[in-house]
Amino acid sequence: MNLLEEKFLEHLKLNLNFSNYTLIAYKHDIDVFYDFVNEKDLDFENFSRTNIRDFIKYRLDKKDSIRTVKRRISALNKFYEYLVKNNYIQTNNFVGIRLKSRENTLPNILFESQINRLLDENNKRTDFYKERDQAILELMFSSGIRCSETINLKLTDVNFSLNVALINGKRNKQRYVPFSPNAKQALISYIENTRKVLMNKSPNYEDKKYLFLNKNGSKLSARGLEYIFKTITLKTGISFDFSFHPHSLRHTFATHLLNNGADIKTIQELLGHSSLNTTQIYTHVSLEKLKEDYNKYFPK
Repeated sequence: MNLLEEKFLEHLKLNLNFSNYTLIAYKHDIDVFYDFVNEKDLDFENFSRTNIRDFIKYRLDKKDSIRTVKRRISALNKFYEYLVKNNYIQTNNFVGIRLKSRENTLPNILFESQINRLLDENNKRTDFYKERDQAILELMFSSGIRCSETINLKLTDVNFSLNVALINGKRNKQRYVPFSPNAKQALISYIENTRKVLMNKSPNYEDKKYLFLNKNGSKLSARGLEYIFKTITLKTGISFDFSFHPHSLRHTFATHLLNNGADIKTIQELLGHSSLNTTQIYTHVSLEKLKEDYNKYFPK
């Protein structure tokens, strides 16, 4: 990591209160960009629009999704904006860069029958980590919390009397989210059994504060949570026609609420979206489901 990148990340952390999870994402996107600049021997300070188009094509050829490239461009725009503002460089050519979507950007969701089968089959497991994994599934599905919010959840953030959890979201914005009675039961079973064993494996007292722990008794990482989701599909023998990952449950949570009559503003608050525009994607998902049912059941 070079000095300019270090200063930028420090700015995001100290002045904008970005979470560690977000900082890691920004660092990764900038590092990917620097790799491209160095490989192609380009001028970092005068990175032109043509260079940007080449970078986009390069990342797409590397099998980045459109969404991933959009995120990288957004991160680099913010990076260059900071550099210009602080007189490190003269021009930010990332301003106004737009990518045309070449893929379906609607989120993948699980239908009610699918999520019920997944929860039932996972609960039949007999291995040691079953209770932890079941608690994760039940909590994430019934609350819609993000991957980063799940791994950063502390035991003291969970109120079992009210069935709510205090969530520290993006940019340290806090909100309360409810969770289901099934999630409560799964969490209690995990805490009283699996978690007690895992806690004894780590000498680090700070790790013991977090709700979900890995096999070493340490705080669960984002990569670790993604791995758990992969093992769940393997251990249950259930597969989907898309890649099942932690965000799948968040999408499913929001879409099910909307389909059952929840107000879009309520969903926005539960998800912790700062803008209603972000939440509107789930109205499109519901429309897609409506069209699918229409085409399926309307007599030809």
